[in-house]
Amino acid sequence: MSIKDRISVGVAPPVVAAEPAPRALRGRRLVRRFLAKKMAVCGLALVVLFVLLALVGPLLAQDYSQQNLNETFAGPSAAHWLGTDDLGRDVVARLASGAQVSLLAGVFATALSMLVGIPLGLVAGYYRGWTDSVLMRLNDTVMAFPFLIFAVGMAAILGPSLRNVIIALAVSHVPSVVRIVRGETMVLRRQEFVDAAVADGATDVAIMGRYILPNLVNVLIVNATVAIPGAIIGEAALSFLGLGVQAPTPSFGTMLTGAQQFLTQDPLLAVVPGIAIALATLGFNLLGDGLRDVLDPRGKR
Repeated sequence: MSIKDRISVGVAPPVVAAEPAPRALRGRRLVRRFLAKKMAVCGLALVVLFVLLALVGPLLAQDYSQQNLNETFAGPSAAHWLGTDDLGRDVVARLASGAQVSLLAGVFATALSMLVGIPLGLVAGYYRGWTDSVLMRLNDTVMAFPFLIFAVGMAAILGPSLRNVIIALAVSHVPSVVRIVRGETMVLRRQEFVDAAVADGATDVAIMGRYILPNLVNVLIVNATVAIPGAIIGEAALSFLGLGVQAPTPSFGTMLTGAQQFLTQDPLLAVVPGIAIALATLGFNLLGDGLRDVLDPRGKR
């Protein structure tokens, strides 16, 4: 019986389940491939814990600036899970606030570097010629300076503050973003879909924004997961040197600075922020490696 005959006699036609969209199928495959990588999942778990510590920790812990001189160098207890420092301040509360500073520095420095580096890389890779030569020579000049040395120099010029640390770390990472985007753009510029867009009369801006940039998303996501731990270490280093976050606001770097003189008396004050930095950077690096394997089938770069 045909569908028309079924309708005429009041019999409902069979329901045919709609097939999942290709994008949904691809998303499921990527998730399965990611979950199959145990180290990447461990990295994701560490990143989630770090983010929760930064976002939720300051709301649940005590005030990081609250002092109690009667409980200085107190060991771990129910009231103070990781003890107290030389001024009786809760280490967990200071650690949570330090994680918040590190997360802000890592995310905003990476975002700012991409905001500047992506357009420069697109222009250099798309137009080539003298435009590419000028931009890349300037880019090479900045890359000639070691990352940390350049960031320290900029932070010293701009002055010590979290905002200036973010700017210094972002500028230091821009050359890396430019080189990655330029290289990918040069490859995509020769693809047939770009030639078709040119033949169809699309402008250069439209081609870069609608055809090339969307194909860079996977590479940029992987680059961001690698750049964030570098920015976290950079912020801790600058704060340790006195060029970053200033007291009384805690960060991992300032906690390490304050713990130097008490290493023999209470080594836990230095061990805790050191472990926090190590686990945060390890988590982002493992996550980045996993995403690179999943999103970039051509293999590691």
